[in-house]
Amino acid sequence: MNVVQTHQVDGTTINEDAGPTALRIGLGSELRRRRERAGISREAAGEALRASPAKISRLELGRVGFKERDVLDLLTLYGVTDGTERAEFLALARRANAPGWWHRYSDLLPSWFETYLGLEQASTMIRTYELQFVPGLLQTREYARAVTLLGHEDTSDVERRVDLRMRRQEVLTSPGAPTLWAVIDEAALRRSLNGPELLRAQLDHLMAMNELPNVSVQIAPLSFGGHAAAGGPFSILRFAEPDLPDIVYLEQLTSALYLDKRSDVEHYALVMDRLCAHIEPPDRTAAIIDEIRHAI
Repeated sequence: MNVVQTHQVDGTTINEDAGPTALRIGLGSELRRRRERAGISREAAGEALRASPAKISRLELGRVGFKERDVLDLLTLYGVTDGTERAEFLALARRANAPGWWHRYSDLLPSWFETYLGLEQASTMIRTYELQFVPGLLQTREYARAVTLLGHEDTSDVERRVDLRMRRQEVLTSPGAPTLWAVIDEAALRRSLNGPELLRAQLDHLMAMNELPNVSVQIAPLSFGGHAAAGGPFSILRFAEPDLPDIVYLEQLTSALYLDKRSDVEHYALVMDRLCAHIEPPDRTAAIIDEIRHAI
């Protein structure tokens, strides 16, 4: 049985088994609450650290690591003087600054994708739309290897990239796993990468993953034609902290965009809602995949 280790900071529960990004988000949110409770502006907090209000904002959103000296200075400014409580904050800051499990693959990962991995591990819901391939969180090892070989040739390099993808997938079965709502274009399910047997195994795996209580798969059929999401794949990540905005992730060949402006996020959420409302419902997914499988 999995046991989730949690920690209480002034009544706020923080999952200690979460990755460093999740811990940063939780700790940053608690520091924001302490600042607001003390009636101190971001500008004043920034002055105490000889920093800009933007740095305080990034700390409170969990976008950057915490220097222990900064945490102590902020706690003093906010009137947190109890030694035990200050020690709890410092202990969480150290855990939040620890490298994530993906650090061992840092030689393979661009910084923009390391950011995504941290956010993915910290999320409570992932909504994703894919046009060309099965989403990475739902791929078999053999399918992931075939996809990776499209852009990389070195054998050892490929295997480590596949290992990384398999490790990523553990988030779906870990304690406090996020909800994954995946919309996949039918063309991706018919695209053969390395023969029919590999594709059939991938379709079987997709059906099995769709049985998980926190995974929902919808298929956008070829007959559906054009739709508002046809511009390209994207993901929307949501987090437990209510004050942390949803983030839209747009991956490109050599970089990625992270959109958190409310109007941008709302636009993508509306596109996703419309798409999900007009395509085949989730209870038709197994039948559609089975039909595709038998046609291969």
